[in-house]
Amino acid sequence: MEAASDRISKFGIQNLTIKTLAEDIGLSEPALYRHFKSKNEILAGLLEYFRIEMKNRIESIPFTPNQTESNKLRAIFKSQLQTFTNKPAIVSVIFADSIFHFDDRLSKKVSEIMNMMHDYVTANVAQGQENGQYNNLIGSSTLATIITGGIRMTVLKWKLSGYKSNLLKDGKTVLEGILKMIEK
Repeated sequence: MEAASDRISKFGIQNLTIKTLAEDIGLSEPALYRHFKSKNEILAGLLEYFRIEMKNRIESIPFTPNQTESNKLRAIFKSQLQTFTNKPAIVSVIFADSIFHFDDRLSKKVSEIMNMMHDYVTANVAQGQENGQYNNLIGSSTLATIITGGIRMTVLKWKLSGYKSNLLKDGKTVLEGILKMIEK
């Protein structure tokens, strides 16, 4: 998965093939075909690898009992955006969802990743609303969609700029703006 990620980072998702990946890891094509039948299987594996990594990473963020929900949300997104900055290939794969349109397995994997992040943010917002840190003008799921959508747009702009902007700074600015609107 790391070799596939590196290949995508260096040459783009279009250059990931069984042949090029086999060359990168020093295997023959037939040997790699025993593990992956197609490029889409490799991409599905890469998406699952990222989903598991994301879940483990976010769940291991050391929150303290008296930490505000806002600070928890900042930590979650800082972790996510730092991971994207370190491994932009992940963004290339997740944001290639339009090319997965006709592959239900890949679309489902991207959806699982998006839904997992939405669930983390929804839980954060619901807790913040319950303990009075966030206002209750909009439901937690809708606010989570607004927050994740704002961050997703920021990541997409970063990707389209050729990864030239400062994703951590831009993501923080977007999140802080949203928090100003929802914090009491």
